[in-house]
Amino acid sequence: MEKLTFFAVSAPEKLDRIGEYLAERLSRDVVRHRYGYVVIAMEALDQLLMACHSQSIKPFVESFLHMVAKLLESKEPDLQVLGTNSFVKFANIEEDTPSYHRRYDFFVSQFSAMCHSTHEDPETRTRIRVAGIKGLQGVVRKTVNDELQAIIWEPQHMDKLIPSMLFNMQDNDDSDRAGGEENPAALAESCFRELLGRSYACLCVCVCVCVCVFYPGPTVLEVFNTLLKHLRMSVDFELGEGSRRNSGTSLSSGRVKENEERIVQNAIIQTIGFFGGNLPDYQRAEVMMFIMGKVPVYGTPCHTLDTVKIGHQGTKRIQTMLLSSLIMVTSGFKCKTISAGLPAAFLEPLCSISLMEDSELRQLVLEILHNIIDRHDNRAKLRGIRIIPNVAALKIKREKISKQDVGFMKKHGQQLYRHIYLGCKEDDNVQKNFELLFTALALLTIELANEEVVIDLIRLSLALQDMALANEENMPMFIRCGIMALVAAYLNFLSQMIANPAFCQHVSKQFEKSLTSHVSEEECTSLHLPCSLDCEDRAMYFQTADLADALSGPGYNAERLAIPYVPQVTDEDRLTRRKSFVDTISLQVDILSNSLPDQSTLAEEITFETLKKAIDTTGLEEQERERRRQVMEKFQKAPFEEIAAHCESKANMLHDRLAQIFELTIRPPPSPSGTVTVTSGHAQYQSVPVYEMKFPDLCVY
Repeated sequence: MEKLTFFAVSAPEKLDRIGEYLAERLSRDVVRHRYGYVVIAMEALDQLLMACHSQSIKPFVESFLHMVAKLLESKEPDLQVLGTNSFVKFANIEEDTPSYHRRYDFFVSQFSAMCHSTHEDPETRTRIRVAGIKGLQGVVRKTVNDELQAIIWEPQHMDKLIPSMLFNMQDNDDSDRAGGEENPAALAESCFRELLGRSYACLCVCVCVCVCVFYPGPTVLEVFNTLLKHLRMSVDFELGEGSRRNSGTSLSSGRVKENEERIVQNAIIQTIGFFGGNLPDYQRAEVMMFIMGKVPVYGTPCHTLDTVKIGHQGTKRIQTMLLSSLIMVTSGFKCKTISAGLPAAFLEPLCSISLMEDSELRQLVLEILHNIIDRHDNRAKLRGIRIIPNVAALKIKREKISKQDVGFMKKHGQQLYRHIYLGCKEDDNVQKNFELLFTALALLTIELANEEVVIDLIRLSLALQDMALANEENMPMFIRCGIMALVAAYLNFLSQMIANPAFCQHVSKQFEKSLTSHVSEEECTSLHLPCSLDCEDRAMYFQTADLADALSGPGYNAERLAIPYVPQVTDEDRLTRRKSFVDTISLQVDILSNSLPDQSTLAEEITFETLKKAIDTTGLEEQERERRRQVMEKFQKAPFEEIAAHCESKANMLHDRLAQIFELTIRPPPSPSGTVTVTSGHAQYQSVPVYEMKFPDLCVY
């Protein structure tokens, strides 16, 4: 055997002839029942197979599989087990190149038949069934590892493989299952679990990776588009089942269908995350933008379409699942500059979703921001709202802020502050919302905070504290105490991160006083929250002047702390389900004022009656109130097309006026040589005599 192995390794081109010779000998020995020689031949084949790994092994494998098939066809249990063991050894070998013509149909059928063995001897029957299960496991492993052997997943093979596993798993005796690999039930269960795992992995790898390699670019987005379409179809089907169940369909069958759709939806989300997580950074950014563009946002055409078809419940489901997909895609995303991970086209709709009146959606948005901002994996160290006595013990990783990140905060910092500010005062906030907001503030400090940003974050914290104390919006006590806990925990974290001893000492002294540091919904319901926050004793809370004195020093412009933080007024609220009544009135009044006729046409003769009417303003106030009501009713109830046409006419009028102005200012002066004008598609030259030209006074002498 040693000489044969050395010869085969030294001359691999002889392997095919060696295999043919051994196959011929083995076939003859099987027919003549010379089983000792059969065992010797199979041992030789096994050792040659394990020793030789080269391109020339392909013809040898064909001879090897032919001999294994001969053994499996025999009626002798020992030979069947011998052939199965040889096949399992072959299945564990990773070949250098895939096989283009090899098929395993015979082995699937033969091993499945062995799994249903009815041999009269119980011990022999168990041996044959165990061998059949091992053989099927080997077929699955070999075909899954071979990218050209997708035939194993075809129905005709699954119809044999799965029943064979279930047939052997029907024995529910736990004592028998303890036998491990020699017990058919335990081995079948293990093989079935591996089959399910490999089927999901095969789906993800085939759909996501063969696509990325061979079809880069826009085709990747097409794959995501297909997955999102299937996700939407699943939601439609689930909601349709729910409505049919409410109309009298069987309750149990309806719930089964809903559970099946939930499984499908979760599988699609997992596939999207698996796919996106394996893309290069530039493609992952494109995928993030693509998915964000599919999230229905209130006030956009996408939302209008979703509302018509699946209603508010379906829209929320789509929003939740797409944001969950974004969480998986952004997980582990390490952008070099924050502007690459949060471009304006991605940040604006993401922040718009954070204004919606749904705490779960706001939580998902914050988690997406965490994934993108946290480029040094510090988020796990910042879980929960708590007073951290020693931040240095957390061993937080950070780098110097780059110029690109400084520019990003100058451009978009106020937008982030605004949404943190508005997100804190939502009435449906729970403890997780405040924890995620604290983590967002901490990550901004670690990743993007220079001296200017630090001042802005302190101003934001003071504004949150004042909002909770003033309570002009009648917020629940839980929300107010949650904001106070958030401010206290964050200023404690910030004071230790900026390494300013005076500022850190001042913040520490404040904690010695009665400040809420942690609160939960359970404490609120168990009356652990105070009945009111004492706004009179200002010494209990952080004061702007004291913080400015403590922060005074090189690098920090403490004078800016005296400027109260006020969130920017933007148009983002129109993209959400909520709209301020004041904003609606101001918008309508602005449009109305632009639509009033020229004041010169309203001039009238001043008489005693007009002066009397001017003094008596009671009637005018009633008329103004009625006019405002009519305008407001018009914009609330009028069709969207009518309002859009009205605004479009205004825009066209402005465009025409600007075009006239530009024509007057940009039009070249007349020339004696003539100017070119185009009339009915034909060019014409018009000459202007010199004596008719008008020159500026400074040019005439």
